[in-house]
Amino acid sequence: MDTGDAMRIAVIGAGMIGGAVAKALSEAGHEVTATRRNIEKATWLMEYGVKLERSNVEAAKRAEVVFLAVKPNKVGKVLDEISGTIENKILISLAAGIPIALLRRKAPTAKIVRAMPNIAILVKESFTAYAAEGLDGEEIKLVEGLFSTFGKCLRIDEEHMDAITGLSGSGPAYVSVFLESMVYGGLKVGLPREIARRAALQTLLGTAKLLMETEEHPAEIRDMVITPGGTTIDGIFELEEGRIRTTVMKAIDASTKKSKILSTRLSP
Repeated sequence: MDTGDAMRIAVIGAGMIGGAVAKALSEAGHEVTATRRNIEKATWLMEYGVKLERSNVEAAKRAEVVFLAVKPNKVGKVLDEISGTIENKILISLAAGIPIALLRRKAPTAKIVRAMPNIAILVKESFTAYAAEGLDGEEIKLVEGLFSTFGKCLRIDEEHMDAITGLSGSGPAYVSVFLESMVYGGLKVGLPREIARRAALQTLLGTAKLLMETEEHPAEIRDMVITPGGTTIDGIFELEEGRIRTTVMKAIDASTKKSKILSTRLSP
């Protein structure tokens, strides 16, 4: 496989994440076929050049790389269905909590990648962490080339995949709750809704970019803003009294634990 060439790719399960994956890969020039049980809900993908297929087997048969984007409890059934069509092919599972060992038992002849992107694929700003088994160097380059169309990617040890699910996989939901709270705060102090929204969004974007480019600890940026007796310290006091850091840490911990529970429930 030449990592620079367009690939024939099947996305099994064109729901929210699967649809975003199919869209990004098709826009990158790959030949993408997507499947979904209720295929009518995936017709929007046709606008981006994605082919739709009702049969998982037919889609997998024609593909060089297969993305598995179904719900965790459907993984075993789908792999039983397509396992005969993916011999020596790269199988990339996006299902939360499903370990490589289980994927290997169901698809013993495939080259397995377990990955966790997030919904920011839609704007090509996802963080995608992955673990792989049975791939050579060129195949790893190919996989990272595919993931790079989603945003940033990083190979990690599989033992960290549940934690990644809890942090960055679920992260856009946590950030959206915080962002919504900032907008509501703006409304409370009298800002028009659109101004509050734009101010909150740009503040979030700018802070993230500042942290990435300077590589400073978040506390350093916080202390750049706080002045003695100023306005910010009063706001920080309220956040600390509300135990915001503890709450966010508990949210990530809970999501990580749920990913581990899924793994336990679905593994024999």
